[in-house]
Amino acid sequence: MDCIPKCPRNAIAEGGDPLYIDRDRCDLCGVCVNICPSRAFEICGREMSIDMVVEEVLRDKAFYSYGGVTLSGGEPLYQPRFVSRLVRELKRHGLHIAVETCGHVSRRVFDDILDYIDLIYYDLKALDEERHIAFTGVSNKLIISNLEYLAGRDVNVVVRTPVVPGYNFVDLEVEICRLVEFVAGLGIGRLELLPYHRFGEEKYGMLGREYRLRVSPPEIGYLREIVDKCRPRNISAEVKTPILT
Repeated sequence: MDCIPKCPRNAIAEGGDPLYIDRDRCDLCGVCVNICPSRAFEICGREMSIDMVVEEVLRDKAFYSYGGVTLSGGEPLYQPRFVSRLVRELKRHGLHIAVETCGHVSRRVFDDILDYIDLIYYDLKALDEERHIAFTGVSNKLIISNLEYLAGRDVNVVVRTPVVPGYNFVDLEVEICRLVEFVAGLGIGRLELLPYHRFGEEKYGMLGREYRLRVSPPEIGYLREIVDKCRPRNISAEVKTPILT
C-alpha cells in the first residue's frame, strides 16, 4: 500500500493492527517519521548540546512559576559530565534547579553539582536490600549511603517511593511506617508515596512490548490512613494521586 512508509530496514509491513513493526530491525533512522502522510509516527527524544538545552529552557523563563527547571529521565546523573556543565550554565541565568535521581551513582557525581542545584527528588524504592535486588536488580546500599550523605548537606531533598504491593511493599502498614520513620530520622522533611498505577499499559502496546506487571493498585485512601497514623511531627509525608499523562 502507498500509505505505508518505505523503511530502508524493512521493519514496517502490512498486517497486524494495521501495520506490523519489527522492533529488532528498526534502528530509529527516522525515515518513516519524515515521510508518513498521516504523521502517525514520531521519535520521542533527540540529541541536544548544552547550548541547545539552555536556549530551549530560557525561551519560556518568563512563564516559570518558580523560575526553575527539573532534570529528569531516565537517570540524568548517568550523564554526569553533561549534567555538571548544564547546571552550571543554567545557574548563571539565576534558575532554580531540581534533579530527579535514583541515587545509584558515585558520590563524586553529587559533589560536582551540589553547589548548583536547589532540590533533589530522590527515589528510594525499598528499604529491604534483598527485596530491592529482586525488584530492581541492584543493591540499595549505595542508594541509602548517598541519601544519608545528602541529608547532611545544604540541599533540599524530597524522598519519593513507589508503592507496588507484593513487590517493594508486602505488609503495607508496617513497612510504610518503617519508611516514614527512617526518612524522618535522617532529618529529611518530605516523603512522597507514589501509588502504583497501570496508566503505562497502553504505551507498552504501542512499543510492541508485553506489560508484565499485573498488580492491583493500592487504595489511595488506605495509604493515607497509614501515613496519618504513623507520621512523626517533623516530616511532611503524603500520598500523591496518580496523574494520567
